[in-house]
Amino acid sequence: MRSKLLIRMSVLCWVLFLSCQTVPITGREQLSLVSSEQIRAMSLDAYRMFLSKHEVIRGTPEAEQVNRVGRRIKKAVETYFTERNVSDRLGGYEWEFNLIKDSSKNAWAMPGGKVAVYTGILPITRGDEGLAVVMGHEIAHVVANHGNERMSQALLAQMGGMALGVALSEHPEQTQNLFAAAFGLGTQVGFLLPYSRLQESEADHLGLIFMAMA
Repeated sequence: MRSKLLIRMSVLCWVLFLSCQTVPITGREQLSLVSSEQIRAMSLDAYRMFLSKHEVIRGTPEAEQVNRVGRRIKKAVETYFTERNVSDRLGGYEWEFNLIKDSSKNAWAMPGGKVAVYTGILPITRGDEGLAVVMGHEIAHVVANHGNERMSQALLAQMGGMALGVALSEHPEQTQNLFAAAFGLGTQVGFLLPYSRLQESEADHLGLIFMAMA
């Protein structure tokens, strides 16, 4: 029994060793048990479902502002990554910026470049510069792969490092809940909280760089 446990632990350690990557720009090592392709596919489904249940505002000055600021942040991100020869990390991104009718003071972004800004935050951001700070921060979370990292941590902590495809097949509801927690779509899972300040600080750093360039 002990030998089997040691073997399992050795295999897990090897998997963790092979599953580390670095955060773009900052160089911090992070756990990555989930492929970008899988996360983008799940994000696209979640984003489409969200839009189907919420009112998207189009054709107004406020909606145009969200698109204008979003496009400038997007260009800054792409330029920054290209200059550092890591533009491949943005492969598969299909950027989209939507203004959502909701009084909540909120904005968020998902892998693949899907961004939502709530009308409730516009009185606080006021002009393009304030909105750029918010959107730059949220987009920084995405390009720094923070959601992937949190999902990987969840798979490791609750499913022993199980591959995402296997987890979805064998534990679909639990895996969807982990995804929601990892990307802020539901109640945060307790064990993820200690990591949040590090990721928030990283997003502040990167987001201000992108905002300044834009």
